Amino acid sequence: MNALSCLVVDDEPVAQRIIASYLADIPGFKVVGYCGNALEAMDWLNRESVDLLFLDIEMPKIKGLAFLKSIHQPPPVILTTAHREFALDGFELGVVDYLLKPIAFERFLKAIQRFQALYQDTKGTPAEGTAEETRILLKSERKMYRIHPRQIHYIEGLSNYVQVFLEDGKKLIVHYSLQSILQDLPNNFLRIHKSFLVNRQHIVAFSPEEVQLPTGQVLPVGGTFRKKVLEILRQQ
Repeated sequence: MNALSCLVVDDEPVAQRIIASYLADIPGFKVVGYCGNALEAMDWLNRESVDLLFLDIEMPKIKGLAFLKSIHQPPPVILTTAHREFALDGFELGVVDYLLKPIAFERFLKAIQRFQALYQDTKGTPAEGTAEETRILLKSERKMYRIHPRQIHYIEGLSNYVQVFLEDGKKLIVHYSLQSILQDLPNNFLRIHKSFLVNRQHIVAFSPEEVQLPTGQVLPVGGTFRKKVLEILRQQ
């Protein structure tokens, strides 16, 4: 398998070097370029395609999220930032993962594994070393369940627990928060309400107030999420 190309966009040379050193320790990836701001990255992507984009949020001239919104067909993106408050905006733009600086190698590796699972699904061919990463482990009632994300219709938050509703009608109760489980799921999962995540692949109809699943189940769209939810669903 050919190495996957990565473009690193960050105005901090130290951050660029850290990402490069981490990728050097992971087989199958190579850095093909570095950009210090969004304008350089825009010029690069107009000339070349890449398999994975590492994008800082706080940069001069054009912020990372504004740049990401301007790309018509962006490559898979892993955001890197020192600011936790942009996480929701990032995931609602469909990023692979959101890494907080300083980035630990273990957390970086987890982001790469999530990308590999996404790459396998979108390319239609197995990526090396990703047979296990395409599934997530959920503990419910003293049992560990190995679940593929496509089996999940939606997830409902209940304080410190979530209910995971599967396509076969089963329900798992897991000790997790909605925000935490969202970080373990691929980018086709969408926060539509303070209490609900939904798998976009299973949405058969939607309106500004609700989404409908194949089972006939209707889930509400929260007012604070409505604008972004509609933007994302209208584009898919």
